[in-house]
Amino acid sequence: MKAILTLHCMLALSAAPLWAVTAKKPVPSPAPPCCREGLPPGKFSEKSLYSLDATWTADVGKEVKLAALRGRPQVMALFFSSCEHSCPQIVRDMKAIQKALPANMREKVDFLLVSIDPERDTPAALQAFRAKYALPTERWSLLRGKTEDVKKLADLVGFRYFPGSSLQYAHSVMITVLNAEGEIVSQRVGIGNSPDDSVAALARLLDPKPARKP
Repeated sequence: MKAILTLHCMLALSAAPLWAVTAKKPVPSPAPPCCREGLPPGKFSEKSLYSLDATWTADVGKEVKLAALRGRPQVMALFFSSCEHSCPQIVRDMKAIQKALPANMREKVDFLLVSIDPERDTPAALQAFRAKYALPTERWSLLRGKTEDVKKLADLVGFRYFPGSSLQYAHSVMITVLNAEGEIVSQRVGIGNSPDDSVAALARLLDPKPARKP
């Protein structure tokens, strides 16, 4: 009887570690998305922002080209995360555009924020900004790049900025709508404006058919 008990104990002990490892094996979580997979890179026009051959780093640490955004309209703004004045309102205005889109269009539009302060806007700083303003990863991309690449992008958009103090920038206040090929189709200057013009521009991109006359 003692030998039988010993045998059963050995079997139980040998089985326990295998069961424990199987039960406690962590389930890998999907990597957070950034810069939704678009169409394969194409030949962009001279007006396309996606013709810039620069590499950008997202708040999730992923390195991408702007061409990765191809295939969907983008609502874009340049900003910096430590801005104490207009940038928080710019983000609120972008969220107002998102909210004002009809439900059938809302999931077809992405939002892009590009930092003009790459020295301080590390991926961690951008992650904190995303969390603070509750910007979902499935719709919003936050990017930082080299200073010279940011300046090139700003020039193409018509955005002006320069240091106003050791921690702040004086800069344009602008929201830009891009088509699926990265070309500017609409811009609005200022903060607190109605989202209607931007929504109308996006609607024309997503449903280009002219309205039928009654």
